[in-house]
Amino acid sequence: MNDRSAIFHPLTLVRAAGIIDGVSLLVLLCIAMPLKYWAGMPLAVTIVGTAHGGIFIVYLLAVVYAQVRLQWHVKWTLLSVLAGFVPAANFILERYFRKHSDRFPIRPIPKIWLVYAIVLFTFIDLFTQLPVMSTYAGSLGASAAVAGFVVGMYSLSNTFGNVFSGMMTDKYGAYPILSSGLLLSSASLLLYSAVDNVTGLVLLRFLHGFCSGLIVPAAFAYLANQTRSEKQGSRSAITGSFVGIAAIVGPAYSGIMASRTSVPFVFATVAVLGLALFAATLRYLKTHLDRTARDKRGRGKLRLNKGTVQAYAGAFFLMFSQGALAYLLPLHVERLGYSSRLSGTLMSMFGIVAVALFVLPTNRWFDKVPPLATLATGLGLMGVSQILIGHNSGMYALYAVLAMYGVGFALLFPSMNTLLIRSTASDHRGQAYGYFYALFSLGVVAGSSGIGLLPVSLERQFWATGLVLLACVLGLSLSAVRFRR
Repeated sequence: MNDRSAIFHPLTLVRAAGIIDGVSLLVLLCIAMPLKYWAGMPLAVTIVGTAHGGIFIVYLLAVVYAQVRLQWHVKWTLLSVLAGFVPAANFILERYFRKHSDRFPIRPIPKIWLVYAIVLFTFIDLFTQLPVMSTYAGSLGASAAVAGFVVGMYSLSNTFGNVFSGMMTDKYGAYPILSSGLLLSSASLLLYSAVDNVTGLVLLRFLHGFCSGLIVPAAFAYLANQTRSEKQGSRSAITGSFVGIAAIVGPAYSGIMASRTSVPFVFATVAVLGLALFAATLRYLKTHLDRTARDKRGRGKLRLNKGTVQAYAGAFFLMFSQGALAYLLPLHVERLGYSSRLSGTLMSMFGIVAVALFVLPTNRWFDKVPPLATLATGLGLMGVSQILIGHNSGMYALYAVLAMYGVGFALLFPSMNTLLIRSTASDHRGQAYGYFYALFSLGVVAGSSGIGLLPVSLERQFWATGLVLLACVLGLSLSAVRFRR
């Protein structure tokens, strides 16, 4: 190994970034904070804290890069991230990596990881919109009602994009749909800087939603067709982890960056990621995707069966719950007198729990347990959590309930994907995922708008959401019993 390659070796980057991050954390804790609290110099924490935050982000990027290039066990990624929060832990980990560097050789990047990155981009695109779109519409002169319409327009047109993508994926393969979706959705994100009125924003939201809707069915159909049947559950869990990461990172990134820059700037940075993935798709996936699709052209229409109906029910009611939670939780937190920041951290709690269950060895459950059982259990936990949120006012109790909600989400997401894959043929899987993600979008609209129309208290709206989910669990259980008979 020459000097240049040694310097840019992923493990070297993690070690170097970890040392710098560890030093900055010690400076923050041992110098800046005493200056603030004992010497009356709060500026010290502001300066050092900002620098430490930037260094920590660089460290996280190095860890992610190592995960991709080394493909080490996920425990090393988790330990590396946790070390960033514990004083001196980075130094201990760096010493271990230095002594055992031969255990971490660079491996070729599987092409499937690029498809995972595309999934991550698509959901980051979605989740960056959530905290800022209604206020951005208001800044252009939209009333509260029109701002709500602007927010919902994306999900509405997304359903059309999903269905169209599914049909075209079965007909032409994943490559042309993925590449065109990446290019068009990135171009849509860049167009936000040119919009200066509400009418233009509504039209752009329709275009953006449709173009983004092209990506997910093609990506998930490709992933499903490339995975062995006995690994469908755990692979679906890994895919779900990227959705969960986007749910954690997207809102936080857009909320912070939009307050310091502008909403169009935030969307432009996401567009840069999309264009980079578009270029990578042209370079690395064209031949591979064309080869996998060459002899698999969908013929006829997708036929519904018991498994697809159960998967579609899971998809709709999962996002029904998400839409209701996104609408009700901020109102509940505000009514309790907490800062609006608590809503964001509570949402992050369920995402963190879900991602942990997706990437830890617990994801093997999904290969061993029948998917309908984990689907019903997950949906039931989410329903109970909705009811408990409306009954709890303590901060720590709310965190515990959202953690339970995260467990439910983690059980539900891979299970419904596995059900859909096992109940469809590969040459119609694009259509299957097209309708599947169309129901995702419709579920969000039904959850946020439908529950909001009920003329009852917030507590009863939480109850209504929970009871709807539990009724779905009962229906799924009865259908399973009837099928066995």
